[in-house]
Amino acid sequence: MATTTTTSGLTREGGGGEDDRVMATAQKIVNSLNTSKNAREDMLLILSSFDNRLSNLSYVIKTGSESQSSILDTAEKIILRSDSGMSSNAEAFSWYDSAGEAGDYLYAVDKILDLLDNLSVGPDPEVLDRAETVLQVAMSRLEEEFGHILIRNTVPLDAERLYGSIRRVSLSFAANEGEIDEEFASFGEVESGSVCFHERGGSLGDDLCVDLINSEAVMYLKDIADRMIRAGYEKECVQVYSSVRRDALDDCLVILGVEKLSIEEVQRIDWKSLDEKMKKWVRAVKAGDRVLLRGERRLCDVIFSGSDSAREVCFNETAKVFLMQLLNFAEAVSIGRRSPEKLFRILDMYDALSGVFPDLEAMVTDEFVYSEAKGVLAGLGRAAKGTFVEFENAVKSETSRKPMLGGVIHPLTRYVMNYVKLLVDYSDTLNSLLENDEDELDGLQIDDSERLQLESLSPIARRLLALLSTLESNLEEKSTLYEDGAMRYIFRMNNILYMVQKVKDSELIKILGDQWVRNHRGQIRRYATAYLRAAWSKALSCLKDEGIGGSSNNASSKVALKERFKSFNACFEEIYRIQTGWKVPDPQLREELRISISENVLPAYRSFTGRFGSQIDSGRHAGKYIKYSPDDLENYLIDLFEGTPLVLHHLRRKNS
Repeated sequence: MATTTTTSGLTREGGGGEDDRVMATAQKIVNSLNTSKNAREDMLLILSSFDNRLSNLSYVIKTGSESQSSILDTAEKIILRSDSGMSSNAEAFSWYDSAGEAGDYLYAVDKILDLLDNLSVGPDPEVLDRAETVLQVAMSRLEEEFGHILIRNTVPLDAERLYGSIRRVSLSFAANEGEIDEEFASFGEVESGSVCFHERGGSLGDDLCVDLINSEAVMYLKDIADRMIRAGYEKECVQVYSSVRRDALDDCLVILGVEKLSIEEVQRIDWKSLDEKMKKWVRAVKAGDRVLLRGERRLCDVIFSGSDSAREVCFNETAKVFLMQLLNFAEAVSIGRRSPEKLFRILDMYDALSGVFPDLEAMVTDEFVYSEAKGVLAGLGRAAKGTFVEFENAVKSETSRKPMLGGVIHPLTRYVMNYVKLLVDYSDTLNSLLENDEDELDGLQIDDSERLQLESLSPIARRLLALLSTLESNLEEKSTLYEDGAMRYIFRMNNILYMVQKVKDSELIKILGDQWVRNHRGQIRRYATAYLRAAWSKALSCLKDEGIGGSSNNASSKVALKERFKSFNACFEEIYRIQTGWKVPDPQLREELRISISENVLPAYRSFTGRFGSQIDSGRHAGKYIKYSPDDLENYLIDLFEGTPLVLHHLRRKNS
């Protein structure tokens, strides 16, 4: 085994491996002997006879023979000289040269600690006082160095490295499409041209190996912590560490965009700004768990491996302020005003906190912080449920009274369907939150067998069925704002079809099922039949035989025929003028309606003109009465439901 001498004369063991450990143990035994020099030498010779690795004990004998006073003199010289140098020179030790000044200093501290251990057996009062004084000086210096190393080697957080791609979910609600209650005036979307988006919190990237402190400095921090703990300065070491790392985590929160705000300040923020802060909060919670808190846990485990209590206190004290700032914001959100646009962001926050909760439970042993986190999570859950109920009530009570021009899709329908499309993303969360609610089916008009079938569905499925039933009832009420009965059915068809398409073309189909789609397609067909009856019955009644005599020479019959043709022409022209201004946005529905009209009107018109047209043709001014051929009518039907009203002179120009 080799030995080295420090720049100040203290003997330090070198080499490595098992032999070093054996020799170190032998030297510790020697130092602990409170006997004369001769007795110690005799003991060393006895030890060497048991193990040939102890045969070369000259350096041990030399060290063992050093008087306690001379050891203290040498160690004291190193410590006091370094301390006086520190007072005149702000430069710290070069901790990256273990054989240099820092290494000598730590070795001197070890000698003082060993000496104090030995003095506890047979204390020399004078040496003991000097040793304790020198140790206080050393601990003060190490405490300062500990803080300096922590500060100098803190690695600034690079937020851009933490986040991967942001998932965006398209929304198509725009408040200016028609009159709608203020409750639905804002959805908190991020606008991109004419399309709107709800941005979910950024997902963390795969590369999460982030150093919070330069890795080469960690072992130097551990070296200092080990000696401060051994010297009884654990509290001072913990305080320095916690103070510096708390400030570092505060800086991380700033980098992540999380501000210190009181509950009152949070509740005064406008929605657009609050939405952005909630989104940043979600990111900060994910980063805080997967990078910052786990990183702090690892640091504490390494640096304070020599003390379980120091390890736990350091982590809890460091994490506490960080976590409480995040929890306070979440609490402020959870007790704030509940409005529909907040639901998705609240669910994001709930998911983020519940996702990291197992880690918090495992890492944080501070009962107060754990209890606060648990309470805030429950509060976010209540806020999400309450906000969903608020949305349901808003749909039920939305009472805008202005009919949509042309019978187009109502903004409420667009809003609700895009809203529930997004809810599918949170199905698991909502199912857990709504699990014990039993009122979902109260608003549905269903028989007992249907109720039993629906009760087997998930909570969110039952809740959405009730919500869409409420929407349909509201739309039914809004359709009565149209004076024209036929237009009521156009409005209903447009809106129900929009609902069906949103369900069929999204994950909603998995929740509501194919049967819901089939039922509502059947409803659209019934509305189409009702539209034909309301819009075309009067025109078709003109093409019936009743009231027309069988003889062509009967003057009264000819008058009746002329009146029938005139009435049909007037009805058709009125329908054309009005219904070209109606809008059916879906091309397939629009074509199906035209085909249905053609199948009902054209055969009747063709039959009527075939049977009675000759009676009019033989008279003067026949064109006044039979103005259109069946082909003309078919061509004119193409113009219906385009949303561009065509007035009578357009029709006449087509006929000329």
